[in-house]
Amino acid sequence: MAKRASSKSADGSSGGSKSGSSKSSKAKDQPKVVAVHKSEGRVDAFRKLSQRIAEGDQVVPPAMLTGEARRNHVRSTLREDHQTRIEERSMGAEVKFDKLASSRFKFFRGTALLFYRDMVGIDSNMPSVMALGDVHPENFGIMPNSDGAPIFSVNDFDETIYAPFTWDLKRGGVGFWVAAHDVAGFSKKKRRKIIARFVKGYLDAMENYAQYATEKNDDYRMDNSPKVIRRLFKEAYEERREWLWGDYLKPNGRGFRADDELQPISSEAEKFQKAVNDLASAKGFEVPDRAGELKVKDVCVRHGQGTASLGLPRYYVLIEGPSKDATDDIIIEFKRARRSALEGLTPSTEFDAGSNAERIAHGQSVQLARGDIFYGAVEIEGTSFMSRERAPFRDDIDLDELSYGTWKEYAEVCGAVLAQAHALSDDLGQIDYDVEPSIVAAASPRPLFIRDIVGFVEEAADRLKEDHRMFCEDHELDAFKNIDMVYR
Repeated sequence: MAKRASSKSADGSSGGSKSGSSKSSKAKDQPKVVAVHKSEGRVDAFRKLSQRIAEGDQVVPPAMLTGEARRNHVRSTLREDHQTRIEERSMGAEVKFDKLASSRFKFFRGTALLFYRDMVGIDSNMPSVMALGDVHPENFGIMPNSDGAPIFSVNDFDETIYAPFTWDLKRGGVGFWVAAHDVAGFSKKKRRKIIARFVKGYLDAMENYAQYATEKNDDYRMDNSPKVIRRLFKEAYEERREWLWGDYLKPNGRGFRADDELQPISSEAEKFQKAVNDLASAKGFEVPDRAGELKVKDVCVRHGQGTASLGLPRYYVLIEGPSKDATDDIIIEFKRARRSALEGLTPSTEFDAGSNAERIAHGQSVQLARGDIFYGAVEIEGTSFMSRERAPFRDDIDLDELSYGTWKEYAEVCGAVLAQAHALSDDLGQIDYDVEPSIVAAASPRPLFIRDIVGFVEEAADRLKEDHRMFCEDHELDAFKNIDMVYR
């Protein structure tokens, strides 16, 4: 936190009391130092910058900064993004900064606000969609649908917001580019082809939806998925009993075990029973048989999970299954929701997904048709939390096991899955025009559109490389143990 600044008198001498002055006189004469968070107002400032850029004003956005100016921008943006975690002296904040320093891909994943401030206001001419907001190779995976059966789709909605469709393609392209370098060590030529396949998969699927309108029925399941995804279904499958006992429960099955990741807080069961009841009431669903009577059996804090959300409160709630013998219990996760990294940065739009957990729940309900019924928003003691079901088959791909050929196949499938999520924006979201033909037209001619996406990706990845270098140097100097303050 900020240290109190020393005061000086008009002649520059120390502002201590003069001979014969009383303590009360000293306190009265000495000016007060007021410190306020520097981040206050920055969201509104960037919102105004977004509007100016969208209107064609000639301004200098952060992406054009170099040298020390860029270093200070990176530092202040990361401090602002982690303000609460730094102020609370969260152990998760320190762990997260260490994690960001460990690889460029982890740095990319955990600094979405920095990435999107470089995109402030651009692509205002492009069709809007319910954007995922944080597309990268590890934000696609296996998860339960509304019936508890496994499907492959987008799986992280923390940043979701209405934005130009190109923002997801550009974020996803950079994600594949950086991962293909860090994990696989591929050359630039091979990475360009991977990005092109990602965009091709997206455009092929979007053209198909524009013609046949099948986006609400095109779930990727075990029986209809490409080979690279079928393998993931097989690897993700695990018996629920083995999953529960192997990863979460005490030997007697009566609650969560205690270890370096799980911290039981059984005394909080009543509070989370209310949260579960509120969730069921808000969602208005009929409780599935597999959830028994929605009775909370135990609660724990989950430590050390995620990258972008590392250091934010996260709870696992154990729900007693119908057999009552801990072989079919289910786990609902509650994670503190935060403002989208894209808020105030996208070109002005009339579409509003809401704020915090309500926004996240809205995005999931649009992008993942017939998805997890426990995905929702609740308030716990005045704080906004999003919820979702943990499942034995919830898993994402092991990138280090992919060959160059399967990298391209996987990128193409992810592009197609993203297209399906976007295509639902006018079916289940707020978009009031036909999304699919609009995107197909905006992406024409296709070779030029793909070239432009690849060009953006290479430039952004080069900037990310330099940002990461400067971040690592600052992190070594303890730059992220304090937040920016204004003293006056």
